[in-house]
This record gives sequence, structure tokens and C-alpha cells, in this order.
Amino acid sequence: MSGKPLAYLDSANSSQKPRRVLDGMRAFYETSYANVHRAVYELGERATAEYEGARDKVQAFVNAPSRREVVFTRSATNALNLVAYAWGFDNLGPGDVVLVTELEHHSNFVPWQYVAGRTGAEFRALGIDESGELDLESLDALENVKVVAAAYVNNSLGTVNPVEQLAGWAHERGAVLVVDACQAAPHRPLDVQALGCDFLAFTGHKMCGPTGIGVLWGRQELLQEMAPFELGGEMIRSVSVERTTWNELPQKFEAGTPPIAQAVGLGHAIDYLNEIGLESIERHEHELTEYALARLTEADGVTVYGPPADRRGGIVSFQVEGVHPHDVAQVLGFEGVAIRAGHHCTQPLMTRLGVPATNRASFYLYSLPEEVDQLVSGLRRVKELLG
Repeated sequence: MSGKPLAYLDSANSSQKPRRVLDGMRAFYETSYANVHRAVYELGERATAEYEGARDKVQAFVNAPSRREVVFTRSATNALNLVAYAWGFDNLGPGDVVLVTELEHHSNFVPWQYVAGRTGAEFRALGIDESGELDLESLDALENVKVVAAAYVNNSLGTVNPVEQLAGWAHERGAVLVVDACQAAPHRPLDVQALGCDFLAFTGHKMCGPTGIGVLWGRQELLQEMAPFELGGEMIRSVSVERTTWNELPQKFEAGTPPIAQAVGLGHAIDYLNEIGLESIERHEHELTEYALARLTEADGVTVYGPPADRRGGIVSFQVEGVHPHDVAQVLGFEGVAIRAGHHCTQPLMTRLGVPATNRASFYLYSLPEEVDQLVSGLRRVKELLG
């Protein structure tokens, strides 16, 4: 990039794709493509088998009790909006409290803020301490909480939230827990039963899969009670002038032609990650994060945000004294280093930190210590030019 060796340190934004995923999707398009659930000819049956096979892989990936609990969506944002609309509008009202955290991506913040405003529920945010971790002691002062929305791993600081503890607290009060797992699914094993959450969403493009595919897992009894989010083909059982009835799970929430090839690609990505091992990926990223934190702490004029390495994912946010994050990212780009600059769709968190934006370096299974060195070397160039 810019004539320099590429150091891609922006995997929290979107991951690169292994050849296995690309080849798998191409083979599907070339040999097995047809619309799904709509044909009895061989090609249609083959496409349906691959699409539903991807659902089976997701079920195993998150340890879901039933494949009927796995809903394919266009993105994690789409999945979280589905829950906010289809569950929130029918279960929230005046006197109820909607609790999010200051660590949320806008996709698990704004939909709940919107639904709370429309239903008359009170919208509250759970704060963080100086290290960027949740202030769990303030939970005891809250009453009438009906839903808790929390990220498993924050996308700006990498903070790993205690999902199991939040689930226990929520369930003791009759509330449900909605988990954004976008920054967790690519990097660590997921087990919805062990986590104790009620809904969980993640996306394919951050975990070596294609764009255009997300996943919502939800407890079957909750999904059964919820009204559809979108209406049209596939999600119906019968339609007449008098009334329309809904399809069984999960088709009730999959209106229209689904992202077929994208789901197949996600299935190949899951196979790829499982063969490498999520535990191995997590260990590799932890070592890189420790190394990056040490190197950045040594750098002159660099402020790092967030918790220690043992309580964060492979994400490091920082600022360079006297230089706007966008200028830092641009100069680093000239040095071949790809990072993100901005508020990372976490403006409430940026407000809490007292900054308009940060730089963010993020790691994945293909990241190398030498790329961290290239980042630090690039920061020296930033100081030379702009410091």
C-alpha cells in the first residue's frame, strides 16, 4: 500500500478473506446456485442444502440448542434492529427501563434509544470506570430494567464485558439480555448457553466471511412470541384476503430471497476458523496485544485507552499528542499501515473519554509482530511531519 509492505491493522472494521472462503463461494455460484426453499429440481435442492448446512454450522459455532433459533440477516445491525423492533415494541412501555452500556456500538445503542422513545420507556446507560470497564457497582441502584443491551467485546477499546454476570443480574430482575458479539465471534469461542444471554448477534465480514450476512440467535420461546420484523415472501404460511399467518422459525424472520451465497461463505469461514481453533486465535491475538501495548507505551506522545491486555480483545485505541487522529491515519497509510481513525460508531464512549476520536489498531489471526513494529515506526514518521 502506497508502495510499502501492507500492515493491515483494521480487522475490527472488517477482516481479510482466506482463499477457502472465496473458492467456496465461487464454486457455489458456478455449480450449485438457485433460489432456496422454492424448487424441487436438483439444483434448487442442492442450493437449499448448502444454505441450510450453513445454518447447522452456525448452530454448532454458538452451541445453540436448536437450529430453529438461528436466523440469517443482512448484517448484525439488521439483527439487532430486528430484536429492538420485534421484541421491544411489544414488551416495553412507560415505567420500564432500557439499559445499554457506554461501551456499545451505535447498532446496539440507537435502536434501543429509538424504541424506548417510541414506547415511553426510560433509556439509561451503564457507565464505565477510568480503565474503560463497566461500573458494575452502579447496577444495584437500577430498578424496573426490562432489557439490557451489552457488547461482549467493545469495538473501540477491546474491553471484554462480563456477559455471564450481566445475564444473571438481568434474569434475577426478569429482564432479557441482548449481546452484540461482532468483536467476539471472530476471536474467541462462543457458547450462548454458557453465556446465559437471550439474544446474540454477529456478522460474517469480521470473521473471514463475506459482507451481506449476519446472524441472530435467540431463545426459541422468545422468538416464537415475537411478531415478524419484515413481511413478504418466505416468512408466510398462508395468505388470503381475510388474514395472513406466519411461517415456522426461523423462516418467520427471513422475508424475501435470503443472502444465499453469503450464508454459504459464512459456513466456509466457520469451517476455516474451527480448523485453526478459536482458542489458538485468541492466544495469538493476546500476545500481539501485549506486544502492541508495550511498544505504544514506549512511543513518545502516545496515549493509549482501555483496560490491560488480559481484559481486552485484540484492539488498541490511542492518540498522538497534538495530531488529529485522521491525520495520523493518513500518514500511516503512506507508510503502508492500515488503521481506523474516528469515533468508531461509539460516540457516547468518545464523549466519556473526553475526545472526539481515536486511532485504532486491531489484530486478527494473520497479524504479525512485525506489523506492530511498522505501526510504531510509522508513528515516529507522524511526529516528524506533524508533531
